[in-house]
Amino acid sequence: MQIRVLGSAAGGGFPQWNSNVGLNQALHEGTTRAEARTQSSIAVQGDNGRWLLINASPDIRQQILATPALRAGPGERGIGIEAILLMDSQIDHTTGLTLMREGAPLEIYCTRQVHEDLTTGLPLLGVLSHFCGVNWHEIVPDVDNAFTIANLPGVRFIAVALSSAAPPYSPHRTDPHPGDNIGLVIIDEHSGHRVFYAPGLGAVDEPLAALMATCDTLLVDGTFFTETEMIDQGVGVKTAASMGHLPQSGETGMLAQLARFPAARCILIHINNTNPILDPDSPERAEVESAGVEVAYDGMEIRP
Repeated sequence: MQIRVLGSAAGGGFPQWNSNVGLNQALHEGTTRAEARTQSSIAVQGDNGRWLLINASPDIRQQILATPALRAGPGERGIGIEAILLMDSQIDHTTGLTLMREGAPLEIYCTRQVHEDLTTGLPLLGVLSHFCGVNWHEIVPDVDNAFTIANLPGVRFIAVALSSAAPPYSPHRTDPHPGDNIGLVIIDEHSGHRVFYAPGLGAVDEPLAALMATCDTLLVDGTFFTETEMIDQGVGVKTAASMGHLPQSGETGMLAQLARFPAARCILIHINNTNPILDPDSPERAEVESAGVEVAYDGMEIRP
C-alpha cells in the first residue's frame, strides 16, 4: 500500500487566487519560503497498481498531471484511478468530479448523507449522469466493520462518523447527521499498518480517540492554527469551530490531542491559506515541529 498526498491545502488552495494579504501576498511577491499547495486530496494504491482517489478537488487536473502513476491506465483515455471516495460533500472535495466526466462511469463511494447533498443542494451526481454516469456505493460508518473497494486488493477501510458541519447547501445544514463527514482508517492487509485520515475534524471524543490509538499514522485536520484566525486577519467572520475544524493551538486543540498518541506519526493536512504553519520560518511552525508533528505537502508519500 502507498498513500500519496495530491493536495495539502484547504479550500481555495495556497496562495488563494484572490487574496492579497498575509502569506498569500508574501508568496506572490516571493518574500517567503512557504510553498504553494493545491486543495486537499489523497490517493491510495492497491496491490494491482490501481488507485483510490479520496476527495476530488477542483485542482484534480493539476494533481493528476503532477502524478505520473495516476495517469497510467488502459485505453486511449484510461487513467490509473479505479474509484473515488468522498469524505464529505464540501465544494473543495467534490467539484473535481466534473473534470472527470469524459470517460467511463465513475465509481463513487460515499455515505447516504453525502449522496443526498450531491443530488439536491449541490446536484453534481445528476449533472454527471448526462456525461459519464455514476455508480454509487454506499458507505455506512461503522467502526466494527471494515469494507473494501472493488478491484483495489490489499487495502481495507473503516469509516467513522465525525463531529463536523454539513456545507451551507446541505438540506440539513443546521441539523447535523452522522455521515455528513467521516474519518477513514486505511489498513494495509499485508503489514497491518493503519492510517487514520480526517481532513475535517471538529472534535476528538473518547470513542474516536480509542480508534485513533489503534493507528500508526494520523493524517488529520490542520486547517487553522487558532480559533479566530480568519477573523483576526480580517478575511472572514467565522470561527474554526463554526466551520467544523479543530485548531492546532489551545489546551484542547489538535496539538494537545495528538500528544495523546506518542507512538503515532502525526501529519497535518487541509491547511488554510491563513495558517502561519505554512511558513517554515514562523514560530507557529516551530511549535508544531517541536511537538513532533509534520506538515503535509503536495507530493508527500506515506509508505507503511
